[in-house]
Amino acid sequence: MPQTHSSQQADDGQKERTSESLASSSQSTQSHASLDFSNIDRLAGKFKVPGVVRAGSERDGGSLPDEKGFSIQVGSELYKLSGASIMSDAPSYFSTFFIEQMQQNDDRIGGVKTLSVDRDPEIFRDIARHLQGYLITPTDGRHFVKLFADAQFYRLPRLQAQLFESEIFVEVGNEHFRIPRDIFSAPGDTPNYFTLGFTVFFSSPGDVFPGLNPRGLLRPPAIHPPRIPNRSPKIFADLLHMLRGYALTIQNDDHRSQLLKDARYYNLRGLEQKLIPYTVTHNIDRRISEIVIRLQDIKASQISILSDVRKSTDPASPTPPPLRSGWVTYARPFVDETRHELILETSDPMLLNLETCRLTLFGTTRSRITSLFQTVANKLNLPTTAPLGLMMLASEGTSTQTPSPSSTPLSEDQVKVRFGNDTHIILDGVDRAFDELQWGSGEEESTAETTSFDRPPKRRREDFEDAASSKQRFWALNRSQWRLRIQPRKVSSGGSDVEIVMVAVKIDATSNQKTRNVQRGFLTS
Repeated sequence: MPQTHSSQQADDGQKERTSESLASSSQSTQSHASLDFSNIDRLAGKFKVPGVVRAGSERDGGSLPDEKGFSIQVGSELYKLSGASIMSDAPSYFSTFFIEQMQQNDDRIGGVKTLSVDRDPEIFRDIARHLQGYLITPTDGRHFVKLFADAQFYRLPRLQAQLFESEIFVEVGNEHFRIPRDIFSAPGDTPNYFTLGFTVFFSSPGDVFPGLNPRGLLRPPAIHPPRIPNRSPKIFADLLHMLRGYALTIQNDDHRSQLLKDARYYNLRGLEQKLIPYTVTHNIDRRISEIVIRLQDIKASQISILSDVRKSTDPASPTPPPLRSGWVTYARPFVDETRHELILETSDPMLLNLETCRLTLFGTTRSRITSLFQTVANKLNLPTTAPLGLMMLASEGTSTQTPSPSSTPLSEDQVKVRFGNDTHIILDGVDRAFDELQWGSGEEESTAETTSFDRPPKRRREDFEDAASSKQRFWALNRSQWRLRIQPRKVSSGGSDVEIVMVAVKIDATSNQKTRNVQRGFLTS
């Protein structure tokens, strides 16, 4: 009996503590209820999150009861969604079907049929979560295109908009990448490989399947996930890094070459210009900005000419005479806002005749220089001197004749060049000053009696045994940089009265075969 009495006392004590705890909880609840939540509406206005609103949110064409359940058979699985979930992304395939069913049965739920759809139940599981208010994020390219296709099939406007604003999944090589849709917004980067090759992902929701009526679509067309199996994923990652606005450390020339190759493959023209090697500096002595760029990277459309005679800003001043002298300028497309004086660089071999100061070009350099000269001639509105038949054959791709600078009105076959005291000359691996050398006159009437090259003592005649003539001396140019000068022609040849001269800025040359052999390396170490 004492044990029973003590047990009863313990129970009474526990009840008292429980009552105190409930009272304390009630007071706490009342104190929380008295808190000021007036800022919730203001804070909620900052977040534009679509949601489900109760009565009073009828969509076009009617609505469904929020709490009632509607059955949807997808493949072999049966789903039951509330009217609120179905109407959260409406009008859609589901809302249209069930609203019509309700209207046919006088708004009675009992007569509503089950909607049967022959689609993938696994994908619909994600769509059901979306309708229930969860954020659905694609996991990879295959998952993305399945969601994308079914969002079109079920005509879910909110899910379509979400997918059109999401990232694009692309498989390059064996790696998956997520590409933001606005990553190609920089000038020159659109249209490109992705916007043209995978246009369905970069269109508007209403233009996904042109010519097809979504309401009568029994099966959406098959969509392949973006996949590029034959390109390097590492190089693509570097390109994406630059497209996001970050600077990229280019490891070596091979790395740059691979980046340029793939940037051109993907048609990212703006990014290509950022990858091209160049230098832009301001020349204080000449009071002009200069750009050094490789010959093969020059775009003809960006060529212009800066006249020596500046145009007057006075509208009453007379019309300036035709341009007869100036310098060729250049601006990189999509990148440069101002033009710079052009200094072109070439690493292809060329042959310099020291007596006539003429340059013989070979191979692709010959073709590129010819094209560049013709572009300058077009800027000057000079007539074309190439034979009409040759131009027609070249336009049809059937000409076998090698382009020549002489086919332009600005030059002969051998291009006129000019050297000066400011030219940096590296001859046979040794820096040589211009004053140490004596040059030919460089005029067309030059002969063998022209002042010869002042060679160092004991230089043997055999050093020039590879020259085309024993009376003429030649340098083989390995690398060189040139300005392009437009000037009046001293001796008219029946063509234009202006000519183009390549003014040497820096050259690396060899004067004999031995020096060339010294610079030659072995294939294996």
